[in-house]
Amino acid sequence: MSELIGKAKNYVAEKVANIKKPEATVDDVDFKKVSREGVTYSAKVSVSNPYGTSLPICEVSYTLKSDGRVIASGNMEDPGSLPGNQTTVLEVPVKVLHSVVVSLVKDIGADWDIDYQLDLGLVIDLPVIGDITIPLSKKGEIKLPSLSDVF
Repeated sequence: MSELIGKAKNYVAEKVANIKKPEATVDDVDFKKVSREGVTYSAKVSVSNPYGTSLPICEVSYTLKSDGRVIASGNMEDPGSLPGNQTTVLEVPVKVLHSVVVSLVKDIGADWDIDYQLDLGLVIDLPVIGDITIPLSKKGEIKLPSLSDVF
């Protein structure tokens, strides 16, 4: 009997491992706006849904690092859902406080940008399977706002 249960577990595990899952990539991170609280950047994330039905996005969390330090972290409010058989571009707002931007002066240099690493966790609810997390990461440079961006 235990042998039969073991075979059933292996069969289910194999089927779950081979199930199609949504795929995602971070396409770009750009300056969006300046406010009294800080600077907002926009991370554009392409997510493809291989299923014919809509899938709810439970959570999008982010951590933005520069020079090994965390300069921003948080969650995207109301990420929505992924339409069936489509690729959707999510715009994840990443908010950095002014005090943190000022502390990055040594990295800014003459080119007025900062080197960054953005880590995202995209939690999607798959029917029957449950929640899955798609981990994403992107490294690059983002421009700091200039006076013309503020006024």
